[in-house]
Amino acid sequence: MKIVVASGKGGTGKSTFSANFAWSISRGRDVVLVDCDVEEPNLHLFFSAGKSESGVTMPIPVFDTGKCDFCGKCGEFCRYGAIAVLPEKIMFFDDLCHSCGGCRIICPKEAISETERVIGKVWDAPVDEHLRLITGVLDEGEPNGIPVIKAAKEAAEGNDLVIYDASPGTACPVIETIEGSDYVVLVTESTPFGLHDLRLAAEVVRKLCIPAGVVINRSDGEDDETEAFCREAGLDIHMKIPFDREIARLQSRGDLFSVAMPEWQERFFELFEDICIRTGGAP
Repeated sequence: MKIVVASGKGGTGKSTFSANFAWSISRGRDVVLVDCDVEEPNLHLFFSAGKSESGVTMPIPVFDTGKCDFCGKCGEFCRYGAIAVLPEKIMFFDDLCHSCGGCRIICPKEAISETERVIGKVWDAPVDEHLRLITGVLDEGEPNGIPVIKAAKEAAEGNDLVIYDASPGTACPVIETIEGSDYVVLVTESTPFGLHDLRLAAEVVRKLCIPAGVVINRSDGEDDETEAFCREAGLDIHMKIPFDREIARLQSRGDLFSVAMPEWQERFFELFEDICIRTGGAP
């Protein structure tokens, strides 16, 4: 089973939920937790574990000016503006390249080959015998995190239960993380911004035809508007995590509140069992 934890905006507590959710479930079965927020991964801050590292690369073109007659077909083909062909020079902007390979295919002189460029890394950390953390890390300054997300997801393939922590928002990295999943947990907060962005996130999962439910974090008891929207959108509210000083204190220290407050372990596992029932999976 593949479960994605997502949110329409940053700061809702999505990663806090993901860490406690995965850890609680792993007390009863094996879990792989994948941090797909590759621009700002932070789940590793909750877990002390040694890690192995592998590089993530993407193919980029190499131009043989000895074969090239500067016809300009590659530049005309590139939809991203990564190639500019001058009368006697080719300018290539690797940070705009999307590695589609079309320029190599279309070149009539076979003057274009490919090489690999490192854009990030994947950390693989066994937290304990039942929980494994995989983290995608995009190199600073790189504009395209999709290949790193794909590499992190591939590293988790073959496991019975994988929980993906998506980046905030509803842009391409979130779509890439959600694609192929069985269920999405949308983490929100009872603020006007939280509700606004929950609407956006709910529309994304609806269009992707993936079942979803909602967790309200930092609930202050004034959740009427959020609850009304969820009823209207057909989204069940799985859980409310209160706006609690002790939870905030534990999280600010980098601790999991489900460890210090064992009653939450049972609640997180019950949420997981509920998801299994909805998706036809086995807990």
